[in-house]
Amino acid sequence: MIVFLCAGCGARLTGPLSQVELPVHAHQKYGNGIQLPVLMEPGTFAVEPEPWGHPWRRWDEVDPDEAAARGIYAPVHAVSDGPAGTVVLAPGDARGTVLVPERAGGYCCGLAWGDGPNLACEACGHPVGNRIDDCSLWQAVWLDPDAVRRLPVDDAEAEPPILTWTELLTKGPTTPPSAPKTRWGSSLAVDARWSWSPQWEAAVGRALAHLLAASDGRPVTVPQGLAAEVFQRALDALLPAVPPARRAVLAGPGLPTRDADADIVIVPTHPQTGELWNPSGQAAGAYPVPLPFGVWRCMAFPERHLGFPISGTMPDGVLRDDPPTPRPYERFHADPGTFQDTLVRLPAVRSPWLREILDNLTHHQQARLF
Repeated sequence: MIVFLCAGCGARLTGPLSQVELPVHAHQKYGNGIQLPVLMEPGTFAVEPEPWGHPWRRWDEVDPDEAAARGIYAPVHAVSDGPAGTVVLAPGDARGTVLVPERAGGYCCGLAWGDGPNLACEACGHPVGNRIDDCSLWQAVWLDPDAVRRLPVDDAEAEPPILTWTELLTKGPTTPPSAPKTRWGSSLAVDARWSWSPQWEAAVGRALAHLLAASDGRPVTVPQGLAAEVFQRALDALLPAVPPARRAVLAGPGLPTRDADADIVIVPTHPQTGELWNPSGQAAGAYPVPLPFGVWRCMAFPERHLGFPISGTMPDGVLRDDPPTPRPYERFHADPGTFQDTLVRLPAVRSPWLREILDNLTHHQQARLF
């Protein structure tokens, strides 16, 4: 377990935390006026490995060779010159911090990044990070890695063990594909309609960028079911219909080891370590496309529901008899920001046909592909 201390005076700024994978939706901006929940699970933290936060430089101020050295291969709006290794945790896990009033501005409904560090150590007043809770942003505390230091603590009982892939099938997270929307200032706390989960939109945005990079400019087919519902329409619209098609399959723990001739495998990332599941055998040469474990699990093992209620004891093989999670009415749209952030960091984006997709992203959004 890790406790974060103020680098200025050594005061504790968090409770004991265990490190987990950085959520793919960590920097997502979702919709307009939407109240998003807390980003991190209680008792956990994650690290952003890339530079993040102020100061920012516009793309025309950055040398292309410098950008490429940092793993950015196509234009972006701005490049961060902030520190690498920013730490993110749930607001409820922060201790001994206070808001800096002159930097507590935001946008519509809460605190955001606009005014610089808005959290300070209560003991010495040293700025240590940002509290984020504005609309359309995930609620979190982001600690400046230069303003804090780590203190390992011996808490064997609280430290969760690293689960094996097999254990994750029963104990791991599940991320349903739909979720209710909550709006700031609405007379109704929850909209009448359910929408696609913003976590799914971000996860599919990242995976779609990888699928395009793995396509080599050829059509790509994905398995029927949820995978086809969230991927196939965009793939068909963005890729030429020139055979032969490349075949993508779901692979991972608990799935049979077939489809060894697949060109692309859609695989989970470990929710604690961020490790990518590695296929074996002939499939080991396929291009791996990452999905967060909770999303991959729902895609690989769709929820089963009964068509009618059952009385008495539950028979073998029946999971439950309550109504299924409401499904969204609208078509699925991958998150364009996550898609763009992923694609510009893939060397394949240097290909003219893939760069054209990136340059026409606004048009594709207007066409409701994103």
